[in-house]
Formats: sequence, C-alpha cells, structure tokens
Amino acid sequence: MSHKLRIGITGQSGFIGNHLFNTLGLYPGRFERVQFMDKYFGNDNELISFAGKCDVIVHLAAVNRDQDMKALYDTNISLVQKLITACETSGARPHIIFSSSIQEGMENCYGDSKRVGREFLENWAKTNSAYVSSFFLPNVFGPYGRPFHNSVTATFCHLLTHGGVPEIDVDNEINFIYVAEIVKRFVDEIESVSFRHSVDNIRRIDVPAYKKIKVSELLDILVGYRDCYFMRGVIPSLKSPFERDLFNTFLGNIDHSAFFPFGLKSNCDERGSFTEVVKSNSGGQCSYSTTRPGITRGNHFHTRKAERFAVLKGKARIELRRIGTSEILSFDLDGSQPSFVDMPVWYTHNITNTGSEDLYTMFWISEHYDPDDPDTFTETV
Repeated sequence: MSHKLRIGITGQSGFIGNHLFNTLGLYPGRFERVQFMDKYFGNDNELISFAGKCDVIVHLAAVNRDQDMKALYDTNISLVQKLITACETSGARPHIIFSSSIQEGMENCYGDSKRVGREFLENWAKTNSAYVSSFFLPNVFGPYGRPFHNSVTATFCHLLTHGGVPEIDVDNEINFIYVAEIVKRFVDEIESVSFRHSVDNIRRIDVPAYKKIKVSELLDILVGYRDCYFMRGVIPSLKSPFERDLFNTFLGNIDHSAFFPFGLKSNCDERGSFTEVVKSNSGGQCSYSTTRPGITRGNHFHTRKAERFAVLKGKARIELRRIGTSEILSFDLDGSQPSFVDMPVWYTHNITNTGSEDLYTMFWISEHYDPDDPDTFTETV
C-alpha cells in the first residue's frame, strides 16, 4: 500500500486500546489513527462511517466482568455482530484483528463469547474474502489498568499505593504478558496487511506468556516495591524485563499529585551539607545539568524507562502530562529543600528554571543511553 495504513480501534479508551492508540501515534509516517468512541456502537451511521474509513480494525471492545453472565455474553456477541453489519453496509473489508482469550476453552460465559465472536468474524472473512487475525491472550498487565477490573496486578498495585491490604483468594500460577509486548505484536500484524494473500485470510495467533508466577509471589514483589520505593524512595531491583515492567505498572498506580515532590534528607554541619539523591538497586545512569533562568528542558516522554529529576540548587517547576490527556501536574522544587519527582512512562515532562540563578539538577534513568534505541519521544507538556 502506498498510503499510510488507516487504523481504527474499538475499545480505544480501554486499557490495551489506549496503549495501542498511543503507540501508533509514535509513527505518524506509517499510520493514520481513525478515531473511535464507544458511543458508535449505539449509532449505526457513526459505526458504518468508522468501518468505511479503516484499512485495519483492532476489535478490543468487550465486557470482561459483569455479575450478569448472560448480559456479558450477549453484549460481546452483539458488538461483533454490529461491527460485521457496519462493514457489510459500508462495503468495507478491513483486516480485522480480534482480541480473544485463552479462556475460550474454559467453558465460561466470557470465554464462550470470545469463541463465538471469533467464529462470526471468521465466517464473515471467508464469505467476503476479507482477513481476520485472532490473538489468544494470556493475562495482560501494565501501567494505567483499571483496578478490580483489568488484572490482579492493577488491583494489588492500587491497594498498596492507596493504603489498602491485598488479599489472595486462590494462589494460582498466572501466565502474564506485558501490555507493550501485546501492542508490538498487534503492530506487526497491522503492518502485515500489505502482504496478505487470499490463501491466508484466517490467522489464529497464540501469544505465549513471558512470565509465569504465583499470585503470592507477585504480591511479595509488589509489597517490596511499596516498602522500598513508596515508603523510602529507593529504586528497587529492575534486573529483569518483568521487574522493570512491574515497577512501571506500580508507579502508574501512584497518585502523583499527592506523592511528589518526595523530600530528601540533608545532613548539615559546619562543612556544608550532604544529601543522598538516588538509592538504586538496579544500576542505570546518573547525570546532571545546569539550566539558565527561564530556560525549559525536556518536553519528551519514555515508554519503558524510569527516570528521576532531583533539584540540587536553585528553583524549578517540573510539569508532567500523560499522553492523550490534557491534565498537567505541576511541582515547584527548591534546592534549599532537596526533593525529587519521578517520571512515569507515557508522561511527557519538562523542567523550567523559575529562579534568578543557574539551576542544578541531577537525573537518574534506569538504562544507559542508547542512540539506536533512545526510547525518547518529543512532545510538549
């Protein structure tokens, strides 16, 4: 295809949908994002218009928790049927990527709704020479999931950062995959639309877990994050991708406006002062900068790196804004009372010298800088 691929995501505002939507936005030369709103499923004309604009539709919209199991099943089937009808009415044949689940074989209403919905889509694809790719997903975790809804990880992180006490009902072993890995696989499948052949119009993709862990072991790690980081500001061990991803998930559940800036203790005597700025069990890279009055640094975000700004001397304002939202968090720091602010992933951030003298700032980031993979994306707060 010569034009940019036009991608629509049902469930765009949900956990996985939001991560996918934002990731596609990192590559404006490759993808055009077709906006979707949940209300389209209640408006035939809007849904038909949406379907007609898309080269690829990632169908993520679904109900996965409801006390009324029949209502859950009926809703999920209805969403698939409405999407198929919209494609047929508009004459569109987008490549549909369907988010199914390993629960398909577990004989429950959610799994049954995924199986039947997938079969409807595959029958539509066969009849219309269209393409359907179904992903069978394990338990997905990551930053900004809904507690008590998306994942036990989101629930535990929320409780531990908001004074709650997590409880374990059944200490099962759970297959986990990080949301960014799911998004990467979706993006790879989206780009394959340019190379599809009619003999391969139905694809079923089993996504393997990258971590199997018991619920009790998961909770032990997260309690350690609470005691190490949340209570004392110490960066925990991030020696494995799972620990890095879990820490970013934990950090994403903190109430940033109340938690930051985090005060540092200065030890003063006749010689001057000594302040411990970064205590880390995970390595990384430290650096510092001087910034002239009125100058702003930053205005970028990261998708996997953890980062700390600590003001050592001078006055500064640190601002953060989560990508895709308009709310700006603003923190005023003063080197006379040393403190830091940590940057959650997918939050664009900057620092401005608000004083009359040079500003001295120390930075810690969880990885050495790699110019071939900087994980740094420019966007103004």
